[in-house]
Amino acid sequence: MTSPIGIALSHDRTESVRSGLFSKVLLFLLFMFWGASSVAQAQDERILDEIVAVVGNHIILQSEVDGAVMAALQQQELVYSDDLWNEALSQMVNEKVLTIHAKRDTNLVITDQQVDQMLDSRIEQMQAQVGGQARMEELYGRSIIEIKSDLREEFRDMLLADEFRRQKTGTIKATPTDIADWFEAFPTDSLPSMPDMVRVSHIVRLPVVTEEARTEAMEIITAARDSVIAGVISMEDMAELFSDDPGSASNGGLYEDMSLSEVVPEFAAVAARSPIAAYSRIFETQFGLHFLRVNARRGENIDYNHILISFDERKVDEKPALERLALLRDSIMTSNGSFEVIASVESEEEFSKSRGGRVTDPQTGERSLFLEALGALWQRTLVTMEEGDISEPVEVQLLDGRRAFHIVLLEQRIDAHVVNIDTDYDLIAKRALSNKQGVELAKWIETLKTSVYIDLRGKARTLIANQ
Repeated sequence: MTSPIGIALSHDRTESVRSGLFSKVLLFLLFMFWGASSVAQAQDERILDEIVAVVGNHIILQSEVDGAVMAALQQQELVYSDDLWNEALSQMVNEKVLTIHAKRDTNLVITDQQVDQMLDSRIEQMQAQVGGQARMEELYGRSIIEIKSDLREEFRDMLLADEFRRQKTGTIKATPTDIADWFEAFPTDSLPSMPDMVRVSHIVRLPVVTEEARTEAMEIITAARDSVIAGVISMEDMAELFSDDPGSASNGGLYEDMSLSEVVPEFAAVAARSPIAAYSRIFETQFGLHFLRVNARRGENIDYNHILISFDERKVDEKPALERLALLRDSIMTSNGSFEVIASVESEEEFSKSRGGRVTDPQTGERSLFLEALGALWQRTLVTMEEGDISEPVEVQLLDGRRAFHIVLLEQRIDAHVVNIDTDYDLIAKRALSNKQGVELAKWIETLKTSVYIDLRGKARTLIANQ
């Protein structure tokens, strides 16, 4: 599902893109600068770098700014310019200023767990980009443990700066007048067009796993577990060959630094009790049958490998789900029952169930969803529906890939249109707030700079002199 929030509404789209890009790539660049620098210097000891800014006791190198610009150019169709380079440097200086002031604020505390979670997440992303842990260690000439050690304090500084910034922006609100004024000032001929959108809720029921499907899955996973325990094959190789978990099979079933709160309760219950390095019993979740091996435990976070064998979808009983949904639909239609209340009790898809059946973008929380992004099954269901209609029970594919059935309530249909304040108020309000926060934040940072030592050097000083 895709949210319309991604549509840019900005008086100066280029500057908005640049600023946003540089903010997004700063963390990524910690790896890119450091990794590229270490590799390049290993290949050519003659490479020299230049300090272009000193902020407090922090230095910013020209290679860092060059790298930020390169990343921005790669991610967007931008043309290199001195202004772009200065924008990258300005963003880095601002981050250092925020970090310095955040460290002065004794009320701000960043835990080791927060740092480790963020660091591990970024390292996993980098491993995926370069081709795995071994390749990453080869490129950077360090072990993962050494990489984490080298970067931990940089990430702590970034988290401090983010929290310091969040506390400031959290106090900034956009009034209805602010929103209306911001939108009215927007050039009419620059307003983007929005495609067809809908707001929907649904009640989901899963097909019943038959004994045949369960027995077949149990035979497969039992044989896999027995082979691993007997030493015939490693768990990692077995996972690559047979695990049905798309998120980990290619990586030998490995998940690192996973919080128990991030997995389903049945999985968490086994993982929490399983001894380190032992193979767990076989257990069932909504995804199928599993067994796991916990490699390390740090409070509520664990590293583990697991193997999943899903139930054969061709050997499930659809009838109970369809009959239950038909009964629920009839109850709502004839007895004026509350769709929201019934969804919160009866639905078997947790993400929407906890919201009374409301379907939202899982990343942004947006309720208005692009119809074309919902997929063919959703589109076939909604094509003939009117606002307020509840569909007959039909098939759906859930976000996690599972096959299920649901009844759908079409709450609102929004036809393709040019953005306007009546139909897109929530979107406009978010953009207006973001704009106001950006303006206020920029003023605030300029004030913060007055109490921080800042010295621009080298290329930075030259560019300023030439302006």
